[in-house]
Amino acid sequence: MKKAKIVTVLSLSAAVVMGLLTVSIRENKAEQLQIAATPEIKPFEVRSSEWGKHYPRQYSTYMQTKKGSQFVDAIKEEPALAILWAGYAFSKDYNKPRGHYYMQEDNVTTLRTGAPDPANDVHSPQPTACWTCKGPDVPRLMDRDGELEFFTGKWNKYGSEIVNPIGCADCHDPKTMKLTVMRPHLKRALDKNGTLKYADATHQDMRSLVCAQCHTEYYFHTTKWKDDKGVEKEAKVVTLPWDKGFSFEAMEAYYDAIGFTDFVNKLSKAPILKAQHPEYETFRTGIHFKRGLACADCHMPYMREGGVKFSNHQVGSPLDSIGNTCLNCHHDSEESFRQMIGEKRARAVQLGKAASNVLAKAHLEAAKAWDLGATEEEMQPVLQDLRKGQWRWDIGVASHGAFFHAPEETLRILGKALEYGQEARIKVRAILAKHGAGDYEAPDFSTKEKAQALAGVDLATEAAAKKQFLDTVREEWFKEAQQKGVFDPESRKDLQRTTAW
Repeated sequence: MKKAKIVTVLSLSAAVVMGLLTVSIRENKAEQLQIAATPEIKPFEVRSSEWGKHYPRQYSTYMQTKKGSQFVDAIKEEPALAILWAGYAFSKDYNKPRGHYYMQEDNVTTLRTGAPDPANDVHSPQPTACWTCKGPDVPRLMDRDGELEFFTGKWNKYGSEIVNPIGCADCHDPKTMKLTVMRPHLKRALDKNGTLKYADATHQDMRSLVCAQCHTEYYFHTTKWKDDKGVEKEAKVVTLPWDKGFSFEAMEAYYDAIGFTDFVNKLSKAPILKAQHPEYETFRTGIHFKRGLACADCHMPYMREGGVKFSNHQVGSPLDSIGNTCLNCHHDSEESFRQMIGEKRARAVQLGKAASNVLAKAHLEAAKAWDLGATEEEMQPVLQDLRKGQWRWDIGVASHGAFFHAPEETLRILGKALEYGQEARIKVRAILAKHGAGDYEAPDFSTKEKAQALAGVDLATEAAAKKQFLDTVREEWFKEAQQKGVFDPESRKDLQRTTAW
């Protein structure tokens, strides 16, 4: 009798468990079917919160990009930057990159974009092209106005139109949800380079290419054109220098061939190439790319919630979730892996700072040589070494995570930067000696204040004008954007103004 009771109880328990399991499986299957069904999202829907109604997990993780993104004043941390970029807007204000949530805010609050006041005919010093990678409003406007019109004019032209940070519509087709490149400059560059035609890109390729829309080296190509009314205009079109290849030498050769210079250093008069953020190009030289990995494999690892698998849209460092990223392939403990990566980073930082210090001194010494009457003929070899050295240094430090993407290549190019910097100093010291200043010592640039003073930056005036702009003109931009129905309030939820000035 006892046995019969026990068997009955066990059978009922098993039936209950199986029932609950069946319900759970059905619920998961139903949820998976719901996720697999393509929702109706209108074309060029720039409000990520609207996409989040259909993809709550992805949206929830995307919103986490506002966490763990510390604001760092890079010039305060490394004052030599103000000398290297003297005469260029970066000498005024440069902060280390933060998460996608902050793309809009950091672009608008930086001193580099100026303090426009369109009502009084005061415009930004930057072209509209400076919006290109700052959010999904850009593809919307390119579709509405045309690419050339979008790239025509000053940055403040679209102040009330580009108000949402990087989001869903930057990378996904709203009809199919497939990954897609929304910026034509990348498609053109790929097709022109020929290594990988855009039409031939696989899904795995796309998991890097959607990132490469913005995480690349670029310049603004001046393009003359006429609108429908025959009015002549000039556009500054974002262009990728990949015609000769993806390596930094190939890009340098491209720029040299067309005689391009981003700016002339105010102190040394050297024609400088300013690297932007060539992550994709650097990544291509590393072992992860060569083994077939994509950006998303490490920066957007898959997660599971119940029976649902989805990618984590909290795009950030793979080290934030080593168990879901690095340790999938690297059979090591988290502690020892972090230590190894820390050592690689420390080497790159040390070499990068050594190169920036040498190059900064060379710029200041070159400025003194000019003051003493040095000739163009005397100075040309020095200026070319500065151009080559600074390009290599910038490639090595402006590429976010270069020490991780391609540690050997990063150390190689930073070593070459240091070499060219030393060559420039040797040559300029000989010129100084010739002009009776062989014992000249470059002035102290050990603090942000000292370095910016040498670079001619009037930080107080710049900051006052910027604050006035943010408190007035920009607030009007938001009001206009709300009236147009293109502003997503969720994109600025709990956002506080943080600046380096």
